[in-house]
Amino acid sequence: MSSSLKEVAARAGVSARTVSNVVNGSARVSAQTRQRVQEAIDELGYRPNLAARSLRAGRTGIIGLAVPELHSPYFGELAGLLVDEARRRSWTVIIDQTHGDAEAERRLLTGDGGRVMDGLIISPWALEAQDLATTGRPVPMVLLGERSPQGMADRVAVDNVAAADEATTHLLALGRRNIAAIGLQPHLQNGTAEQRAEGYRRALRRAGVPRRPEWERTVDSLHRREGARAMAELLDGGTVPDAVFAFTDELALGAMHLAHTRGVRMPEELAIVGFDDIEDGRFSHPTLTTVCPDKRQIAARALQCLADRIYSPDNEVPASDLTIPHRLVVRGSTSGTQAG
Repeated sequence: MSSSLKEVAARAGVSARTVSNVVNGSARVSAQTRQRVQEAIDELGYRPNLAARSLRAGRTGIIGLAVPELHSPYFGELAGLLVDEARRRSWTVIIDQTHGDAEAERRLLTGDGGRVMDGLIISPWALEAQDLATTGRPVPMVLLGERSPQGMADRVAVDNVAAADEATTHLLALGRRNIAAIGLQPHLQNGTAEQRAEGYRRALRRAGVPRRPEWERTVDSLHRREGARAMAELLDGGTVPDAVFAFTDELALGAMHLAHTRGVRMPEELAIVGFDDIEDGRFSHPTLTTVCPDKRQIAARALQCLADRIYSPDNEVPASDLTIPHRLVVRGSTSGTQAG
């Protein structure tokens, strides 16, 4: 049988109000106290009466998550982490897929979908920063990604420029000078590809390596087939690159597959770096060197931002603009070592 809130408070050595603040996701609890209360909740199996609590507060206990592509390994992994984190707060997550369509994103932001949610986490691809800043929102919103809504909403993102610079610098440090980039997307408004291209070019400039626009390959999507197509174009060109920075792991895996079918040895003749650290890259041959964003922290910080807004609707604290850490994971596609 589930324990009571008072029993949790006694086990953690705090007040019942403190337990309630932890359950509700309030920011007014220190990290140490929050951990102690959460451990007591887990030990005692406490489950709050979500329906009664939400009814009293005029909330549903439901939040929305909108991503461009559910079949994308990156967004699939991130959605799973968000659902796990939300469950710890006794929230239910409704997941929607926008396909990067501007109207679909706008309907979610304005609440035209007819769904009752306490808040929304969204990764917009189509809407521009001005759209995000001016679109009326019936519930609190947290943005994932690069488009800043000019201080009108919380945002959680990775420093794509710095990460792409680090990935390209790694290739330069290996002595590679003919470095191509796969993943430019001028048809999208989300800014991700633009920022990764900026970081790639910055690293080349710093190393004194001339930029070659013909080695910056545009793609229609971020999927394996587009990575393979772009790699084929590079191999069929005049001078063949000795390294590739792909803007996603899926693009990198497609490029690796095509290179392998052409008999290109990796990493001896061609070194490849991806971005996202999806699970497939740990089992490819060779294993894939990649930029690893801290997806678990992205999920945790996005939900904390949303909780702060939901439970403190009159909070006048400026919107947060959070940059989540990343790291470069070196594996076989650049080092020749089949690391996990």
